Amino acid sequence: MAKRRGIVKFTENRCKGCALCTTVCPVDIVVMNKKKINVKGYHPATVDEMEKCIACTNCATICPDAVIEVETIDQEK
Repeated sequence: MAKRRGIVKFTENRCKGCALCTTVCPVDIVVMNKKKINVKGYHPATVDEMEKCIACTNCATICPDAVIEVETIDQEK
């Protein structure tokens, strides 16, 4: 059976730093990037450990500004 994985992509310059996405990630990999400021002046969301993404799409679903896209990848166990 294939194991579901994902690649999370952010449109960083549209992110308003609300951090809603960080609250719904079941594997706690979505975080606010405290080292970066986007063109709007906010710390954008990012993923720390992409290899742990399970492609649940919770982050993309909750984002009020459609900043997040999740690409699903099926991998063999």
